[in-house]
Amino acid sequence: PAFGLFIFTIARDPLRIIILIAGAFFWLVSLLLSSLIWFIAVKASNPQDERLQKGLLIFGVMFSVLLQEAFRFLYYKLLRKAIEGLVALSEDGCSPISIQQMAYVAGVGFGLMSGAFSMINLLADALGPGTVGIHGDSQLYFLTSAFMTMVLIFLHTFWGILFFHGCEHRRWWEIAAVVIMHLTVSGSSFCNPLYVGSLVPSYLLMAAAAAWAYLLSGGSVQNLRRFLLCKC
Repeated sequence: PAFGLFIFTIARDPLRIIILIAGAFFWLVSLLLSSLIWFIAVKASNPQDERLQKGLLIFGVMFSVLLQEAFRFLYYKLLRKAIEGLVALSEDGCSPISIQQMAYVAGVGFGLMSGAFSMINLLADALGPGTVGIHGDSQLYFLTSAFMTMVLIFLHTFWGILFFHGCEHRRWWEIAAVVIMHLTVSGSSFCNPLYVGSLVPSYLLMAAAAAWAYLLSGGSVQNLRRFLLCKC
C-alpha cells in the first residue's frame, strides 16, 4: 500500500519527490539524535539495574516521538518558506503545490523512512540465529510486525496532514492531538508480545486519523459515497 501511494500520487511529480526525500531526511535526523541520547544514557547508567534499563527504554521511545514531532514542525516552517519562494518565482503569483499537498507528501516521507527502518530491523531478526516461537513465544512476530509497520506509515501520512493543518490555522490542539496519538501508538508497543494490545489500538487510531484528515482536506461523506459507488 505504501509503495502504491508513492507510485500513483508522488512519483510523477519531481517537486513532490524532493519534498518526500527531504521529509524522510528530517525523520532520519530526529531518529539519529534520539538514538544518540539514548545510547549515552544507557552507557552512563548501571547495566545490571533492570528497572533502570526499562525506564531508559521507555524514556528513549517517548523522547524519540517528541523529537520526531519537533522535526515535523521544523519541516513545516521550512516548507512554508519554500512556498513563499515558489510564489515569488512563479509568473502567475501562485505556488505549483499547495500546503495540503505538501503536508501529505511530507507525511509519506516520514512514514516511508520509518517503515524502512522497521523493515531493516525485522530482516535483521529474520537472519537468525534461532527460530521464532521455538520457546513457546508467538510465531506471528513477522506478520504482526509487518502490519505494525504498515499502520505506522499510514499514521505518519495522516499525522502530517493534521499537524500541518494545525500549524497553518494555529489550532494547537490539533498539533497536541497528533503528539498524543503518536505517544499512544509508540507506548502500545510495550504491550508486545501481546500483539492485540498494540495492533488493535493502532488501527483504531489510524481509522480516526484518516477520517479526520479526510475531512480537513475538504472531503465529505457525499464525496466518499460517490467514490465508493464509482460515480462522477
